[in-house]
Amino acid sequence: MWPITLCSMYGYDQNQGAQQPMGGGYGEQPLYPEPSPPSLGDAVRAFTTGSLAAEDFQQIFATSKVYCPRGDNPGFLALHNTQQPVIPMFTTLKELRLYAGKDSKYFVITGAEVIDLLPTGYGFVLDMEGEHRMVFDAKAVEQMVDFAMRRMYG
Repeated sequence: MWPITLCSMYGYDQNQGAQQPMGGGYGEQPLYPEPSPPSLGDAVRAFTTGSLAAEDFQQIFATSKVYCPRGDNPGFLALHNTQQPVIPMFTTLKELRLYAGKDSKYFVITGAEVIDLLPTGYGFVLDMEGEHRMVFDAKAVEQMVDFAMRRMYG
């Protein structure tokens, strides 16, 4: 004889196959956390080793924080002892401190703001003292501006 279960008035046992609460309530970790985007440092390493496309790097750069050394006056500090003037920038505060010292002044902006605010004719160097230093000359910066404009306005 089959076991007899008492059913509710809707024709099924509401306790049968009951599931445990799934979590995700206030203060609980979600079961499937959202993946975090790669850090700018990770993107620099991937781009310099050829495992990240230029467009993907630019998208990550645009939304990432960039650490810039500063002087007493507002604005970028440029290096003029290079073929073209370049501005040192860093992917982390640690990288900036390796270059400029632990008590150096700095400001933080996004990569998109870098592209918007960089003076014409200037390039920039990411992680100048780092293992994966990247140099963007003025022509590369112009190409980044063009890419950003196409992405923004179609």
